Amino acid sequence: MTPENRREFGARVAELRTQRGLTQKELAAEIGRTTSWLSQVERGVQPVNRIDVLRQLARSLGVEPHELRPDAPRTEEPGSAARSNDLDRVRFLLSGHPAPDALLATCPTEAEVSFPELRAGLDAVWALAHGGRMGELSESLSEIVPRLESLARTAPERERPQVYGLLARAYQAMAAAFVRQNEADAAWVAADRAIAAAEMSGRVLDVFAGTFRLAHACLRLKRYDQAEHVAQTAVNALARHVQAGAAEETPAVLSLLGSLHLVLAQVHARCGNRSAARGEVGRARRAAERLGEDRNDFNLEFGPTNVEIQAVSVAVDLGDAGEALHIGARLDASGLSAERQARLALDIGRAHAQLRHLEEALQSFLEAEQLAPETIQSHVAARSAIRDLMLIEGRAASPELRALAQRADAMS
Repeated sequence: MTPENRREFGARVAELRTQRGLTQKELAAEIGRTTSWLSQVERGVQPVNRIDVLRQLARSLGVEPHELRPDAPRTEEPGSAARSNDLDRVRFLLSGHPAPDALLATCPTEAEVSFPELRAGLDAVWALAHGGRMGELSESLSEIVPRLESLARTAPERERPQVYGLLARAYQAMAAAFVRQNEADAAWVAADRAIAAAEMSGRVLDVFAGTFRLAHACLRLKRYDQAEHVAQTAVNALARHVQAGAAEETPAVLSLLGSLHLVLAQVHARCGNRSAARGEVGRARRAAERLGEDRNDFNLEFGPTNVEIQAVSVAVDLGDAGEALHIGARLDASGLSAERQARLALDIGRAHAQLRHLEEALQSFLEAEQLAPETIQSHVAARSAIRDLMLIEGRAASPELRALAQRADAMS
C-alpha cells in the first residue's frame, strides 16, 4: 500500500467505525488488536497487508474486504453461489420472536403435546450438536423451536412448565452451536432465551445451565470481565445454596459447578492469569473427583476426562505447550462426543505448533477434521495455528498442509 492508499484506507475504516457507533477501543477488541494499532491504521501509518486481518476488520465493520480495499480478493468468484453460514436459518429464526403473533390470536385453542416425541427430537438435536453437524442441526432447530414456542402458549396450563423445560434445552443447544460457529452475538440471545424458558419451567438447575451458555457467549465475544462475572456469580449462588442445605450436591449440581469453574479457567487463561486459571482447573478437578465418572448432565459432558481436555486447552492458551502435551498423552477421550475429541485434537495440534513440531501439528489437525469436519473452520485459534504453519513452511509447505489451510480458510 502506498502512503496515499493507506490514508484512504484508514479514513474509510474510521468512517465505517463511526457509522456503526463503535469506539476505537471497541473495534480493536473485536478483532483482537490494540487501540494504538487501530489508531495508526486510521491515520494511515499502519498498513493492513494480511488478508486474514483485513477480513476480520471488514467483518466487524459489516462490509466485504474488497469494499475496504479494491485489490482484496472477493469472498466468492463472480458467478458462484454465495457461501452461507450453516446457522443462517437459525439466526433468522432467532430474530423473529413468536410472541407477537401468539399474543394477538383472538381464539387460542389448546394444543395436544406429545412429550416423548419432543424429547426424542431434542435428543437428536443434541446428538447433532455434539457431532459438530451444524447444517443438520440448523434444520432440526428450525423445526422444533417454533413448535415448542407455539406449545408454550397453547398447551394446557398444567403442561406448559414441561414445554418450557424442553424449550430451554432447545435454546441451550442453539447457544452452544452459535458459540462453536463464532456467532457469539446470536449465542448471547439464545442463552438469554434459555434462561427465561428455564425460569418459566420452574427447573432451577436449567437456569444455571443457561447461565453457563451465556458465560461462553461472553467468552467468545472476548468480554472477559462479563464472562467472569456471569460464571462467578453462578458459582457463588450454587455453592452458597449447597452449603446452606437448600440444594443437594447431586451429580447434576457437581456437573454445573465443575463446568462453570472450567469457564473461569478459560477466562483467566485468555487474560494470561496463570495462577487463577490453574486454580479454577483444580476446583473443576475436585468436582469431577466427587462426581467420579464422565456424565452428560445438561449436555455438558462434564467429568474427569473433560476436565483434562479443558486443562490441555488452558495450558495451550497460557503458552505451556509442553504441559498440554503431557496431559494429553495420558488422555482417552474415546468415550466422549466427536466434538469433544476433535477439540482435544485441535488443542494438541496447537501445542505442537507452538513447539514447531510441524508434522505432529498437521496430523493432529487432520485427525480433528476427520472427527468433526465443520469444527476445523470455526475454531479461531486452530485456524491461526494452521496459518502460522503455512507461514513457517512457506513455499516448502506440503500439498497436504496447503489443502488443509484452504479447507480451514486459513490461507495468508
